[in-house]
Amino acid sequence: MRKPRDYDAELQALNDKAKQLKARKHTQLGELVVATGADGLGTEVLAGVLLAAIGNDDPSRREAWRKRGAAFFHGAANARRSAGKDTGSTHAIDPGTQPAAGTPGPA
Repeated sequence: MRKPRDYDAELQALNDKAKQLKARKHTQLGELVVATGADGLGTEVLAGVLLAAIGNDDPSRREAWRKRGAAFFHGAANARRSAGKDTGSTHAIDPGTQPAAGTPGPA
């Protein structure tokens, strides 16, 4: 005879896994804020920027932001691969994209 499944234990394991994933997501979001340098902004400014991005429905602006973010991650991946090598650049920003309104461009 087969052993009956313990649905309560399986449900609890799934809930625990969901909590772990949510905690990891929050940690990664915090790491992203630090990696981009946005931790230097005030909390109110950072919240305002994020709310403005959420409220922006302009597809061209969103695409520019997406490209800039992709360039950031591409540059970060390259930096990890070439750790210890002098690449001569500290910026992971695509110079062809325009900064969002109200944000300073690369120096």
